[in-house]
Order: sequence, then C-alpha cells, then structure tokens
Amino acid sequence: MRDDRSLNRRALLGAASVAATATAMAAGAAKAQAPTSLVGKSVLITGSSAGFGRLTALHLAGLGATVIASMRNLDGGRRAEAVSLLQEAKGLPGKVHLVEIDVTKPEQIRSGVAQAERIAGGGLDVLLNNAGIGISGPMELQDDAALELQMQTNLLGSLRMARAVLPGMRARRAGLIVPVSSQLGRIIMPNIGAYCSSKWGLEAAFEAMAYELAPLGVEVTIVQPGGYPTRIWESGARTVEAMLARNESERLQAYAQHVAMTRASMRAPRGADPMDIPRAVSELMALPAGQRPLRRPVHPNTTLSTAVNKAMAGFQAQALGQGPFAPWHSAVTT
Repeated sequence: MRDDRSLNRRALLGAASVAATATAMAAGAAKAQAPTSLVGKSVLITGSSAGFGRLTALHLAGLGATVIASMRNLDGGRRAEAVSLLQEAKGLPGKVHLVEIDVTKPEQIRSGVAQAERIAGGGLDVLLNNAGIGISGPMELQDDAALELQMQTNLLGSLRMARAVLPGMRARRAGLIVPVSSQLGRIIMPNIGAYCSSKWGLEAAFEAMAYELAPLGVEVTIVQPGGYPTRIWESGARTVEAMLARNESERLQAYAQHVAMTRASMRAPRGADPMDIPRAVSELMALPAGQRPLRRPVHPNTTLSTAVNKAMAGFQAQALGQGPFAPWHSAVTT
C-alpha cells in the first residue's frame, strides 16, 4: 500500500468475491495483538475530556506514545477535566499534551491541528476522531438545533479533522485515521434515527476516503463500539431534555410512549468495559501498515455488526472489485 508497486502486488493477492472479502476482514482483526510499546508514535484525539477519549489518551501514553488530547472550552488549561488528565498522566512513559479543539468550529480545528503537528514534529501518525454526541428521540422531535449539533459533531467535525491532518500524512505517505462510529452506524433503531444517520454518514464518508487514500499511503480503520458505560449517556440525557423542552406539547403527547422509552434507554445499565476501545486503538496502531482492517467492531457482542459488515463488504466487492477502482478496493480489503 505504500507505493504503486505494492498496491498492484496487493491487488493480485485478493479476489473480489464475498467470501474472500469477509475472510480478509476477519483475518485482519485476528492479527491484532496487544502492543507492549508505542514509543515514537504520535496521536491526536478529539473529545478527550471524558469517556473513550480520556481513557485512550492515558492508555496510549502508558504505552509510550506522544498523545495530543483535545477538548472544548480548555480555559487556558484550567478546565477541571484537563487538569485532572494531566495529573493522572504524570509518570507515564509517554507524554500527554493538551490543545483546544471544538470540532464544530473550523478555525479551532485548523489552529489545534497545527499546534498538534508542531508538538509531534511533523505530520501526525494517528488521528482518533472520538468526539461525539447522542440525542435520542423520535425523528419528528429532532428539531433544527438537535439535528445540527449531531451532524456537526459526529459527521462534519470528523470530516473537518481528517481534512486538516491529511496534508501532513500525505506528505509522509503514512498515517492512520480512526473514526469512532457505532454499532448504530450499520443498524437502524427507532428513537435514535438522527444519531444513526450521523454515524451511517460517517461510515460512508470514511470508507470512501479509505479507497481514495489507498494509493497515497494513508489508512482508515472505522471502530464500531457497542453500548458502554461512559458519560455520553449523561450528556446525551441533558441534551435530550433540552430538546424535549423546545418541542410543542402536541408533538410530545403524540410521542409520549416514545419519549418514555427514550428516557429509559438513556438510564439503562451498561456493563461492558470501556477500556475495550483504548485497547483496540492501540492494537490497530501497532499493526504494520497495510494490515489494518477497514472496520473493527468492539464489544463483547459484535454478532450483528460483524454480520452487517460481512454482507456490505460483499456488495462493495461486487461494485468495486472490477474496473478502475479494483486496485484501491483490493488495497483496503486484502
């Protein structure tokens, strides 16, 4: 995948059948092993104030990586979550740096990425697009503010971040972009259609990007978490209540059962270990270039995600396995 010769060589290694594609995906995931060191690797993480972002920043720094942890409203480094993150990172083999990035603000993305690249001494090795928000509720209750916030954060923010880091990665012909999607980026459920839409868009955009970047030396792996007990549910519940308060009483009455289900789902217990995500990211970083899978479902139960990924991989193989895009497709899936 690093140059035209290797791209052509890899294109000859794989067939474009459904079975071959699914086998390659499974093999790519199976090769991942827990790394012992990521010394010399640089990674920029969005949404590092809590949840997967914070846990991943500390985990990767513990393996020796240079971590640039970004968050909103940094307040000159005085934000409580920023102070506690740096305190917890003291003594780890790697270094955690802080930059301010709100992924809904293009100017902050430009300045934050430029600062991160200066810290890394050049183009970044990895971008972890982790910042996200979930606002549950039936589609008719998703007003402009709720839709705008989800699409700007989950989809457009991730694309802006990728566009900002890609020139540096392309210049080095190396790099990995890891967008954090969801099981709901492939599976549709009622009362969470807006969130599904943002994650389906994320999946489509970054798979297309994976093919486009194949001849340029940069890779994409889409991580698909299931439900984990992180603060996204607390922040999501607050945002849901604000959205409901903006709605007309007639709409709320029409969807009373849905609203009750939405509130219950935000409070539902979730027992999986959130450290699954940091461990998966470190394993992807440690894999040699050209051996990373296009998608990595992460959860104790990935049955549905794996089945949908396998089916869609087959359709993509039929669509792209012949013709001008075949080498790009083969480079991504074999």
